[in-house]
Amino acid sequence: MKILVPVKRVIDPYVNIRVKSDQTGVETENVKMSMNPFCEIAVEEAIRLKEAGKAEEIIAVSIGNQSCQETIRTALAMGADRGIHVLTEEKVEPISIAKILAKICESESPGLVISGKQAIDGDNNQTGQMLAALTDMPQGTFASKVEIDGDKVKVTREIDGGLQTVNLNMPAIITTDLRLNEPRYASLPNIMKAKKKPIDQKSPEDYGVDVTPRVSILKVIEPPKRQAGIKVENVGDLVEKLKNEAGVI
Repeated sequence: MKILVPVKRVIDPYVNIRVKSDQTGVETENVKMSMNPFCEIAVEEAIRLKEAGKAEEIIAVSIGNQSCQETIRTALAMGADRGIHVLTEEKVEPISIAKILAKICESESPGLVISGKQAIDGDNNQTGQMLAALTDMPQGTFASKVEIDGDKVKVTREIDGGLQTVNLNMPAIITTDLRLNEPRYASLPNIMKAKKKPIDQKSPEDYGVDVTPRVSILKVIEPPKRQAGIKVENVGDLVEKLKNEAGVI
């Protein structure tokens, strides 16, 4: 069985985000980039399934500019077998990503597609669901546990009321939640081996997908800065301020 894992290059989650001076977006020049944390969890889960003998090959896919090859190499260093890089300079929206992944699924016929539930830059949480609709595959979103039994996969999902378990026929699509696993660090020998693993370079045109953005960003602004709090001497003062200043009681 093949496992397809989409991976996205984003601003490192520990970097302080800065808005561009012209308010057209966030600053990415000379900013540390890394693999989306939810994508790291997806890669880790695919590797664990392969180590358990449930899969034979892991394919990492990234869509974006030339720098996305670094993200694919990270996945290869973690344990993926090969990569597919769909090269484009456009800012690709979730529906276009889903259409490209659907075409890749047609050619690769994976038993599972494991993706992060969302990317930390756009926080759209749309691609996995759109891919399921386009491919007519069953889906298990927000997965906190994945178990494969023959041609079925049992997914434990995080929901508002607790946990829900769904049984899916494969091929299926899974999106990962934070509690699924703890991603491993790539060792130096595996980083060196990753340099020799193959990455096929494609373009959106190869899959017949138009990635022209449908959404225009009018302006990006920083959220208002949080005001400093105050200290009160006693409970009476607290109640007084909540009543008269905050208006909450």
